[in-house]
Amino acid sequence: MARKNLIEISAPSAARVEAIAPRDNRPIAGFVPQERVGVPVGGITKTLGNITEKMERAGELERQLAAGQMIIELDPSLIDASFVSDRLAIDAAELADLVEQIREHGQQVPILVRPHPEAKGRYQVAYGHRRLAAIRDIGIKVRAVVRDLTDDQLVVSQGQENSARTNLSYIERALFASRLEERGFGRDVIMAALSVDKAALSRMLIVMRQVPLDLINAIGAAPEIGRRRWLELGERLEKSDVGTIIAELSADDARRISSDERFHRALVLATKKTATPKPAVAKTEANGVPVTIKKTAAGATFVFDGKTAPGFDQFVQERLQGLFQEFKKHRGA
Repeated sequence: MARKNLIEISAPSAARVEAIAPRDNRPIAGFVPQERVGVPVGGITKTLGNITEKMERAGELERQLAAGQMIIELDPSLIDASFVSDRLAIDAAELADLVEQIREHGQQVPILVRPHPEAKGRYQVAYGHRRLAAIRDIGIKVRAVVRDLTDDQLVVSQGQENSARTNLSYIERALFASRLEERGFGRDVIMAALSVDKAALSRMLIVMRQVPLDLINAIGAAPEIGRRRWLELGERLEKSDVGTIIAELSADDARRISSDERFHRALVLATKKTATPKPAVAKTEANGVPVTIKKTAAGATFVFDGKTAPGFDQFVQERLQGLFQEFKKHRGA
């Protein structure tokens, strides 16, 4: 049979099909057939492509968040400070300046946070405490990088960021080192956090042993004062009345001067030698005989006037034993 005739048999005409199975528009058992709408194959492909693209973007977003590459906006109320402070109190004037800068230009540099290890749904700052404080004052959301960090990674990031931005004074860096040591961090981690060698770290810790924390707080950050002057102050404090220095620096007039000026005042006060108190001198006369008594915290000295009563000192000396016995008897009565 020819190919053409085969095709003709296999493909009956529409009229023949209708004759064999006449069209019946009546519903069968209550079923009303719905009109089918054709969907182009290209449309299905496009839809599947969009889904795949969204899944890839979501996966990439998750990878970037895990790596800390994405900047997101967070509610400042959900963010806690680092578990170890690297600063003394934030200067009010500096904070006010930062608030105005952010109001005018926006937050240019994001802060770094990690998911809080102990509070689900909260975060903990690695660096950016001043920016966070300024943004809280403004009342807007803070731009932040979220990164999973261990305690070691957090303090290293915290220290290195502040070192790179020359944001901390020498004494604040020394204080940060001391606090890390108190929390049990190894010297290698502390050196990495502060970008210093072993000798520099040792000098920082020496300063913190010599200068009491109360005095450091009374002085403040002292941004212009470096290692040499702090070591000098520590050495001078060994023979000084530290309590008196703290009291003077805490007075109202001292709080009105800059932190650097308070350091210099502390250095001057530590340089002054503590004056030895002069012994109290009391003069008295016994039966017309002038006797001078010099009293100190350690005892008393009797000085007899040999010109007025020669030999009276010897007379008293010979009777000291009896006087002492009489004294004890009187005390025991």
